[in-house]
Order: sequence, then structure tokens, then C-alpha cells
Amino acid sequence: MADKFDVIVIGAGPGGYVAAIRAAQMGLKTACVEKWVNKEGKTVHGGTCLNVGCIPSKALLETSHKFVEARDHFAEVGIEVDEPKANIAKMLEFKNSVINKNVGGISALFKANGVTSLEGKGKVTSSTEVEVTDHDGNATTYTADNIVIAAGSVPVEIPPTPLTDDLIVTSTGALEFTEVPKRLGVIGAGVIGLELGSVWKRLGAEVTVLEAMDSFLPMVDSAIAKETQKLLKKQGLDIKLGARVTGSEVKDSEVVVKYTDGDGEQEMTFDKLIVCVGRRPYTQGVIADGVGVELDERGFIFVDDQCRTNVPNVYAIGDCVRGPMLAHKASEEGVMVADIIAGHKAEMNYDVIPSVIYTSPEVAWVGMTEQDAKTKGIEVKTGSFPFSANGRALANNAPEGMAKIIADAETDRILGMHIVSQHAGELIAQGVIAMEFGSSAEDLALTCYAHPSTSEAIHEAALAVEGHAIHMANRKKR
Repeated sequence: MADKFDVIVIGAGPGGYVAAIRAAQMGLKTACVEKWVNKEGKTVHGGTCLNVGCIPSKALLETSHKFVEARDHFAEVGIEVDEPKANIAKMLEFKNSVINKNVGGISALFKANGVTSLEGKGKVTSSTEVEVTDHDGNATTYTADNIVIAAGSVPVEIPPTPLTDDLIVTSTGALEFTEVPKRLGVIGAGVIGLELGSVWKRLGAEVTVLEAMDSFLPMVDSAIAKETQKLLKKQGLDIKLGARVTGSEVKDSEVVVKYTDGDGEQEMTFDKLIVCVGRRPYTQGVIADGVGVELDERGFIFVDDQCRTNVPNVYAIGDCVRGPMLAHKASEEGVMVADIIAGHKAEMNYDVIPSVIYTSPEVAWVGMTEQDAKTKGIEVKTGSFPFSANGRALANNAPEGMAKIIADAETDRILGMHIVSQHAGELIAQGVIAMEFGSSAEDLALTCYAHPSTSEAIHEAALAVEGHAIHMANRKKR
């Protein structure tokens, strides 16, 4: 038997590494197990988010956006440059440097906070034991008073499109294309599909997105979703709704995809195909038979509101439990669990978790949509404001989009905020903070905002809830 710890965390993604650091800060002897190795065979922390997800995709989104700005929009504001060229190899080099800096930062934080890093695959073998199998196949059992499972998730694969090296890939492979495909197919018009489709469209690919659902971004307020679809179509993304993929075939380094839509059987040929139909919890092999931790039919671990499993002193957080598969949700659960283990009272407000799609413009939301409220029988009032009437957005040459606030008709409490605009992912924090403190739309309307700023669109949307937006015509008078 090896060392004993107060806490052992399985997984060093955004949920696991945060939980481990927080536990160590609370004075608990903590270890974190991670099996991920890079191409050099070195264990790396950060999980999907830092290595093949949030961070590298944002690096490519930002560089490709800058390329489009230089190519298509610099001249509009008086900057004349020779026609820019996209150096894909250099972009990938930048992306990898960003990954390395983030991963190295976590390793440094582990050392600074006294977290023991255990390299290998972790498996819960009892309520107090974790078996760690290193990369050479040697197993060591560690004991702990508390165990936190933060094993994350992996992309869903579908039978009609079996993965084929460098031709039919998941989001991971789509971050490694060494050249721009002429014809790119994307299965799934969700967050990941739209982001990756945007990257390669900006760099010159003809992109077709096949979405099985008949509605576009159903989790977003319908007005914002409609505006987003219009803007993405204008950029050249061909989004086909109600297109259910039924099969694929690789022919001469091309992918022939078959799908059905309202007009019957269809077929398209692509040079590359990205499968972005969601993610599933990575729990297989993480919990030994007989431990008793309950899972549902999809592999998610059952937990209560404070992430306790049915087995005492065993917790689970992040993508392997209920709720949105978001890095920041996992991190906050990690903090909550560490605080609980340390003997503090802690909880998390699951009604106020923001979501962002990092297309251009960005799409961000928190709380209810107007359609959610109607389904729940809640009477609401709404206010919206276009960024085309915002001085800073016009000065930024980014007038696209709108902000919308949904408030309870009786209490005026803010129930949701939805934005499509430049930097919407930053602006949405206003809605998160307002809702966390139970603010009313009037609270935002009475707040003094800096001018000129794109945040003023939020102010105007709050004023518009009562029909008093200043910079819009045809508004109600008191």
C-alpha cells in the first residue's frame, strides 16, 4: 500500500485540477491522477479543455478571425495592406504554444500548492482506495479519505460515419488539419460544429453543416438564434437543418456522405468530414465493479446538488455528471466539493451558468429563454437592443447582433440574458452577476454605464424592458 491522502482527484481537467488546488489550499493532503500524455510521451494536465478543446479552438478562432479582418475589413477603416496569406503551419504552431503555456501553468500551480501529481490511469476500487496504473502497466493502490471523480468526456462517434485517419475526424482531428480542405463537411450545428466550421470557412474552405434537428440552436433564445443563423449564412456557412446522416464512404481520399432531408435521400462529397454530435462521459473503467457508484444508462454518474455520489466520501464533478458540459461549470463544482470536504458549507447556483459560442460575432446566454418561460407558464416582459445603434460597436466596425433581457412580468427579476455580438462572451458576465444577486431589469436600467462601450447595449436592453430605451425610436412614454 502506498501513500495515504485526504483527497485523491481522478482527472486533471478544468474540474479536477481546480478541485485539487482548492483542496490543497484548504490544508488537505491532495493528489491528482492524470493519464493524458502528449506526443512526446509526457503527462500533461488540463484535460480536453486545454489540450484539444476550449483553448486550442479559441487560438484558431482568434487567428482566423484576424486573418478575415485583414483580408476583408481593414480597407473599410482605412488600413491598406497587401493581400494577406494564411500560414496554417504557423497558426498551428501558435495554437500549440498556447496549449503548452496553459498546461505548464497547471503543473506549476500543483507544485506551488503542494498537490501530488500521480501519472497514469486512476480507478476507484473502494470508497477509500484508488488504483493508479502507470504508463508501463504497473499498478499502485493509494488510500484516501475522500475521492473526487473528474474523468471528463470524449466525443460521441456515430455508426454512419466511422472515424478514418485524417478524413473523418472528431473535433480533435479538426484542430490538426495541416492545410485548408476545399470542401469541408461538419455533422452537427452545435457549439463545436459552428466554431470549427467557422475556423476553416474563414481560411478558405467551402463548409456545409449537416444538422439533424429542424431548429437552429434550440437552447438559445429564438430571436438570438434567428439573428445568429442569418449572420453565419451571410458569412458563407451552408447550414442544412433537418439533415440526418445515414451513411458515408471513403473514395479516393474523399468522403461521400449520404443524408436524408425534407426532399428525400441526398448525397454530398467532401475532402474532410468533422463529426461534432456531442460528447459522452468518460466513466468506463474509472470505477471498479463492486464499488457501488450508480451510473445511468448513458454512463453519467448520479450525484446530488453538491456532487455527492451514493457512496459515502466519493464525489463526481464535471462532464461525467448531470448538467452542461462546460469547463467553468466543472471548475465551480471542483471548488464546491473541495470546500465541502474541508468542512465548509458550499453550494452552486446551477440556474446561472453562462454559455458561449465563439463564432464571430459571438453568441452568449445565461438563464431562461423566452420560450422556456412560456413553457413553464411564467409571464415575462422583454427588452432588446441592436448593436447597430451602439456607438462603440459602430466605431469597432462590428455593428452586428443584439442583446435581449427576459424579466419576470410581475417581479421584474431578470430570468435570462441573451446576446449575439462582438465579445458577447465578455458581456454576458453582466447578466450572470445580475442574476446571481437577484437583480431586476430596473437595477440595470438605473446603473450608469461607461460611454462609449458595447456594454451600453445591455443598459439599453434593460431600459427597453419597460419601453424606455433612449437610443431607439417608437418607444413608450411614461
